[in-house]
Amino acid sequence: MNHSIKVGVSFGLTSGIITTLGLMVGLSASTNSKLAVIGGILTIAIADAFSDALGIHVSEESENKHTHREVWVSTVATFLSKFIFAMLFIIPVMLFSLTTAVIVSIVVGFLLLSVFSYMISKEEGVKSCKVIFEHLTIASIVIILTHYIGKYISILFGI
Repeated sequence: MNHSIKVGVSFGLTSGIITTLGLMVGLSASTNSKLAVIGGILTIAIADAFSDALGIHVSEESENKHTHREVWVSTVATFLSKFIFAMLFIIPVMLFSLTTAVIVSIVVGFLLLSVFSYMISKEEGVKSCKVIFEHLTIASIVIILTHYIGKYISILFGI
């Protein structure tokens, strides 16, 4: 995989999964509303995908190491991967109860992160267990924090 696509997909996949799971867990804990969770996922898939794509675009430009085409390939790859991976989580919300959908989404998200982390570790020649553990730990922290923030918001505003 060339550098530009690797940058975009790596960033889009990890950000799409972790951001969307955090949002889903937080909104679910605070509102217990499928509508709020679906609206949040759509917002992440569009607004955050554009934002992250622009962030990668500017970052790649600032390095002065890449051609104009390479910068745009990274930008588009980031947008598409972030959009696709965020939208993936609408499927469980549409198919299951909200609690089940959140659990299914966490399992699927962790599985995807694990597979991608394994691929990265093999490519870099480092121990896969360490890389997978590191990435899943960060995702777990996000999920735990957003759950408790959502619960706190629910209590604070009496939702």
